[in-house]
Amino acid sequence: ASRARLFKELKEVQREKSADPDIQLICDDSNIFKWTALIKGPSETPYEGGVFQLAFAIPEQYPLLPPQVRFLTKIFHPNVHFKTGEICLDILKNAWSPAWTLQSVCRAIIALMAHPEPDSPLNCDSGSSFFLLMTSYVLCSCCHSTSNYATLKATIFYHFTIFLN
Repeated sequence: ASRARLFKELKEVQREKSADPDIQLICDDSNIFKWTALIKGPSETPYEGGVFQLAFAIPEQYPLLPPQVRFLTKIFHPNVHFKTGEICLDILKNAWSPAWTLQSVCRAIIALMAHPEPDSPLNCDSGSSFFLLMTSYVLCSCCHSTSNYATLKATIFYHFTIFLN
C-alpha cells in the first residue's frame, strides 16, 4: 500500500510540476522510500531568496506513519536542529494524518519557516533569540545562514560535490 501511495504521489508531482513554484520534489531513482525536496524560503522572512534542501526517509508503513524529514541545508531556525537538520513540527509526529502528502508536508515546513513555534524549539539559541525581541543578531544569523547555505549556487555546489564523491 505504501509503494502504491508513493507512486501515486510521484505521478502527481510529475504531472503538476509547475503547480507550486516554491517546491520541487525529487524521488530517488533507485528507492521510492527516499525523496529530496528543494523549497524556496518564504517571502518577507530572513529566508527569502534561499533554496533549502530537505531529505525524506519514508517508512514502510507510510502513509499511516509520517516521513522523517530533515534539512540538508544549514538553517538558523528555532524549530530546526542546526547540526542535524531535524525539524520539530507536530504533523511529523503526533498530529500526522494519512491525508498529508509529501507536497503538503513541504508546504507546512515553508509555513513553519515563516511562523516559528516558540513552544517547541529544537535550536535553543535560535529559539530564545527569535522570540525575545527578534534582534538584529538573529536576523543577521538567519540571513547569513541563508546566503551561505541556501543559495542556488550553494545548493548546486552541494549536489555536485555529492555526485563527485
